[in-house]
Amino acid sequence: MADISPGVHTHAFLGEGHERNERRTWMVIALCSCMMLAEIAGGLIFGSIALVADGLHMSTHASALLLAALAYSYARRHAADERFSFGTGKLGDLAGFASAIVLAMIAVLISYEALARLVWPVPIDFNEAIPIAGLGLAVNIASALLLGGGGHHQGHSHAGCGHDHDQLHALQTAAGPLIVEIFEDAVPARFRLTFAGQTPAADSVSVETIRPDGGRQIFATVERGGYLESIDEIPEPHAFTALISVGRGGDAYAVDFTEHEHAHGGAQRDNNMRSAVVHVLADAAVSALVIVGLLFGRFLSWAWMDPIVGLIGAVVIAAWSFSLVRDTGAILLDMNPDRNMAERMRAMIETDGDRLTDLHLWRLGPGHLAAIVAVATRQQRGPEYYQSLLRRFRSLSHVTVQVQHG
Repeated sequence: MADISPGVHTHAFLGEGHERNERRTWMVIALCSCMMLAEIAGGLIFGSIALVADGLHMSTHASALLLAALAYSYARRHAADERFSFGTGKLGDLAGFASAIVLAMIAVLISYEALARLVWPVPIDFNEAIPIAGLGLAVNIASALLLGGGGHHQGHSHAGCGHDHDQLHALQTAAGPLIVEIFEDAVPARFRLTFAGQTPAADSVSVETIRPDGGRQIFATVERGGYLESIDEIPEPHAFTALISVGRGGDAYAVDFTEHEHAHGGAQRDNNMRSAVVHVLADAAVSALVIVGLLFGRFLSWAWMDPIVGLIGAVVIAAWSFSLVRDTGAILLDMNPDRNMAERMRAMIETDGDRLTDLHLWRLGPGHLAAIVAVATRQQRGPEYYQSLLRRFRSLSHVTVQVQHG
């Protein structure tokens, strides 16, 4: 007989900086739209076809960003819509996939135009084209700075371990106020005990850990100049109840330490913002390359450099497009976003003789993962037991546990 974990779940799986990224995207659209209108109007007034062409190119840039902004808006407005079984967190990945296809088409068009100009060269008005390319580069740099302000890190992680802890507790003891913490800043993890008043003798203070499986360990302490520190390292995982004994035969004070793990890599990434940034960077890269080609053509009469740098820009854009298609496509097809995390989940569940018979892990939105876990056990354990084990994985936002006994 299988037990399924009960409960009501929220299905709002948007990224932490969703609304901030949405605002920044609209700001960049406004900037690009103003630039586009100014270039087209200026080109028509002054009879510059190059200025009109660059304005039309800017319109494709603004249209791609508009797709990202609309995806942000729609996902936010429909985050609680029950028609979406797992929320709207993947809408940004869908928009990113579409933007990647647009980028690939742009790369193809640039390649075609560059090859055509290599075969059939056309005259270039360098004195007019160079300032236009410079103006386009300035707008793209401003856009990248605006969008780049939306970047952020989720959670706090320690170097090399990928964990985050409830690792500092304040206690009122017979010896005065006490701060208990797990210290592991680039050093092996140890307990640190800091007393507000006079520090007791080290041999009168100890820490005993009691783990969920009943395992116990006593840590003696040593004086380190203003605080006490445990002599032995604290083994992983750092999830246990700690009993702090102060004074010989004195009271023991209990504190609970919990540990959380975050998913890594693509599981945290906002691909909608990433696609917007890639569009801006692609445009900036093309503008920079165009300026280089035009300068060579202007001062060295190497007109062939213009289409050559166009081909180089097309290759760069195609590479970014491929990377974006690969990553967003994997999310849309529900590929496992973090195999290392899946293995850590397996190891945690199977430490006490239980067997993980099935595991599905997929991404619901930036920083939000879902899991379906099936466990076979000979012990009298319900889904709640395994739910509590998996709480250390902070990126797991929706977990279903199935338990088979016998």
